[in-house]
Amino acid sequence: MDFITLAKNRYSVRSYSEKQIEKDKINKILEAAYIAPSAKNKQSARVYVIQSEEGIEKLRALTRCVYNAPTVMMIGYEESEQYVNEMEEGIISGQQDASIVATHMMLEATELGIGSVWVDGFPNTKTAEVFNLPKSVKLVCLMPMGYAADDVEPSPMHEKCRPIEEMVKTL
Repeated sequence: MDFITLAKNRYSVRSYSEKQIEKDKINKILEAAYIAPSAKNKQSARVYVIQSEEGIEKLRALTRCVYNAPTVMMIGYEESEQYVNEMEEGIISGQQDASIVATHMMLEATELGIGSVWVDGFPNTKTAEVFNLPKSVKLVCLMPMGYAADDVEPSPMHEKCRPIEEMVKTL
C-alpha cells in the first residue's frame, strides 16, 4: 500500500475486540518507534507497553479513554535527553520527538491491521506517578491499540478536512 493510501485508511478506533496483539506485531510497532527521527538524533522518546490487566485497570481508573483496548502504549520523553535550541529560549524537542514516535507507531499499526487512537485526555503527571516513572519522564499521549471490534467504522468527521489552502501557504 502506498503511503497516502495508508495515511487515509488510518482512523481513530475507540472500540476493540478482546484479541491481544501478537508479539511479532508489537515488535514491528516498536521497531517503527525505534527508527523514528528525533531532533539532533537525541532519541529522547520513551514508550511504555501496557498489556497486563493490572496496568490496564490503573489506566481505566485515570481516564475513560482506554476504550477496552488490550494494549495501551504510553508515550513520552526524557527531559534530560531532549534537544534544546540555543537560538531561542524555550524551544525544546521532547514533545516533538515523542509525537513523531507516536505517529510512526500509529501508521505501522495500521499497516499491520491494528487499530489505534491518540489520547490526550488523561492526567499526564498523575499517570506517570501511578506507574512510578522517573520524574524526568514527561508523558505526551496514550495510544490504546488492538483489533477493531466488528462494528467499528471511522467517525463521520474522519474525512472532513478544511480546504488545503487554509493549511498550506506559499511565501
